[in-house]
Parts: sequence; C-alpha cells; structure tokens
Amino acid sequence: MDEIFSHVAHWTWWIVAVVLVVLEMFAPGTFFLWMGASAGIVGVALFLFPELAWELQLTLFAALSIVAILLSRRYLQKNKGAHSKLSQRGKRYIGRTVTVAEVITNGIGKVQIEDTLWRARGVDTAVGEQVKIVAIEGATFEVESLAAESSESAQ
Repeated sequence: MDEIFSHVAHWTWWIVAVVLVVLEMFAPGTFFLWMGASAGIVGVALFLFPELAWELQLTLFAALSIVAILLSRRYLQKNKGAHSKLSQRGKRYIGRTVTVAEVITNGIGKVQIEDTLWRARGVDTAVGEQVKIVAIEGATFEVESLAAESSESAQ
C-alpha cells in the first residue's frame, strides 16, 4: 500500500475534489459535493504539511466526508423548503387586495391578479368588489370580503 500512496501529492487530492464535484453535477444529491470539499481540504492539509502520512490523509478524508454529509443532511431536512417559493407562486399574493373577476357564488369564483384569473373560494361576492387573499390551497385562493372585514373593525 505504501507504494500506491507514496506518490500522492496535494494536487492529487485537488484533482479528486474536482472529479467529485463534477460527478455531483451528473448525480445531484449533495453527496459527492461534500466528499469533493473534503478532498480539497485534505489537499490543502497535505500542501501545508507535506509529510502527512497516507493513512492520516485517508482517515481525514473519510472523517471530513462523513461529518460534512451528515451535517448537510441534517441542515437540509431541518430547512426543507422553509424559504422556497418555488412552485408556490400563489403564496406571494397572501395579504393582497384583489378584484373579483367572476362572481363568487356558492363559495367559488375567480379573482383577477395582474393579467391572470385565479380560482377563489369565499363568501358570495359580486364582480368588481375588492377581496383580500388570506390563504392558498393548491391553485385556489381563500378570500375574505373587505366589506365584512370593515364591518368587523367598526364594531
């Protein structure tokens, strides 16, 4: 084994790092990314300490890879989609006042938002009246009448 690893230099680890990061592009999942970062760090350690034994290099690579992967998995699970609005375009409209475009009857109608008609659910409301978006479920907005809101605040 000493013969195989005796020729390993810092740039060898950097090449391994680049290969792992490129591999991440073809097999996404943040697994190879962290292994690539770990290989890069081992390359820096070997650059700073050229007499670093190959056993220690492999141990350092394995330990850094495992720790980085576990920490990233924990972080990603904890923050899964917390701030993402991707595929949730309608959430940005919550709290906005919009105009009813098609009469809301039996709780269902449509509201105009910019140049698009969206399905809306709420109390029966006539065309042209203003409603406030309070929630979204799928592609349907939950709306409240501004007239009902203003009468509640007046009491």
